[in-house]
Amino acid sequence: MLSVGGVTDERIGTAHRAKLAFIYIRQSTADQVRQHQESTTAQYRLVDRAAGLGWPRERITVIDDDLGKSGTSSAERQGFQRLMAEIGLGKAGLVVSLDASRLARNNRDWHQLLELCSIFGVLLADSERLYDPAAYHDRLLLGLSGIMSEAELHQIRLRLHQGEWQKAARGELRLPLPAGLVWERDDRIALHPDEEVQARLHFVFEKFRELQSAKAVMRELQRHGLMLPARPLRGPAPQEVVWVAADSARVLHILHNPAYAGAVRPELPEAHHTWVLAAKGLRRKECFTERRPHSPGCRYPAVRRSDPTCQALGTMG
Repeated sequence: MLSVGGVTDERIGTAHRAKLAFIYIRQSTADQVRQHQESTTAQYRLVDRAAGLGWPRERITVIDDDLGKSGTSSAERQGFQRLMAEIGLGKAGLVVSLDASRLARNNRDWHQLLELCSIFGVLLADSERLYDPAAYHDRLLLGLSGIMSEAELHQIRLRLHQGEWQKAARGELRLPLPAGLVWERDDRIALHPDEEVQARLHFVFEKFRELQSAKAVMRELQRHGLMLPARPLRGPAPQEVVWVAADSARVLHILHNPAYAGAVRPELPEAHHTWVLAAKGLRRKECFTERRPHSPGCRYPAVRRSDPTCQALGTMG
């Protein structure tokens, strides 16, 4: 038994303290790591929490591999996978995290963790409480914590999407543009000032009209040794245009992009032309809903719904 703050907790035994204590640390995005440093610091301070529960500091392991990674899935979280492996190997006696949302934002990963901890006799702790997943009432509380964590993520997404649509209705939403277009200082959209970028995109559209096949356009680019402009959506804006090798996926991305046709969402108010939103709402073969003659995207000869070549966009022949 261990006495903490004058209270004896019978759930912590010698067998638990003979194993390692793992501190799991996670922030959802790189921006949160940079801007919310207090939260990261609070998570590192959980080492003191494990030490207060009776683990020597040399037997406390910090797992911070998942800083900047979302908790919606464990597929890309090497730190979480490592934690699960350590539990499965019987090396863990205690897992500490700031709250349930740090460990998982979906019930599948959360309940898989609880099941493993229950089988191997691992205790869970947050900044306030200690839980034994093998005990009914603790398991019930942990299950509710996982449900709340997933529901919280749903609410966050819902608020973000509602805010996005409200900005779109006012014509104020700015989404990333493809390589051939740029935002100007007065919030207007213009063609990329680099004439080589413009010429390459004109080449792609003209060849597609001629050859009626995205893959044929790709082969034509490769035959002439021509690369395609791209704008990687990583790091702080504005992102610089880079030149990449031509392949089928990149050619199709250019041909499918509604921005090059000046498309708009018809349900938005007529006075606002936030046509970039069309990229999120169209299926691959629907092409573009509408064109605005004043849009700089219309200066690229992109196909539209009424154009017979629109039907060929989904093909690779």
